[in-house]
Amino acid sequence: MTTRTRLNLFIEPSHARRLEDLAAHRGVSKSSLVAAALASFLSPDGADQREAALARRLDRLSRQLDKLDRDQNILIETLAIYVRVFLTVSTPVPPSHQDAARAQGKQRYGQFIDQLARHLQRGRSLVREVHDEIYPDPYGLSAHEGFHDGEPVEEMDGLPSTGEAMPTEPETDGGGHA
Repeated sequence: MTTRTRLNLFIEPSHARRLEDLAAHRGVSKSSLVAAALASFLSPDGADQREAALARRLDRLSRQLDKLDRDQNILIETLAIYVRVFLTVSTPVPPSHQDAARAQGKQRYGQFIDQLARHLQRGRSLVREVHDEIYPDPYGLSAHEGFHDGEPVEEMDGLPSTGEAMPTEPETDGGGHA
């Protein structure tokens, strides 16, 4: 039989309530919970495990921030190219057609919002769809959330960076805009 040492501890009332609730929920004694927590805290590899878990979380956050930065740069470049092309190919509307142009613009904007809502409800990134169209994955690995050759991928390989030229040929509908 193992001998145990009796300790009288003083803890915050809120901690005492949480300890009592957890012991009741798990059906174990408060002493066994405190002993397990103390063993975990004093374990020589406990600190290493906590540090490793923290490092994994920080790495994941870092990758997420890198992905957000990349996506933001893609968005900025896309918008800049679109504005440049739009301003290059659009012609001024004569004053006599201003009201009709505004009405058509309002209708097109409504269609744009509807299409955006449908796209967001699908939950898939347009950037990812365009990338997959340009660089199809013959093995179907990209369908499984960011895997390439069995390894997780955080970047879209082959996607032009912000410094590379991208096609700017607008498609027009006869007299409209891109």
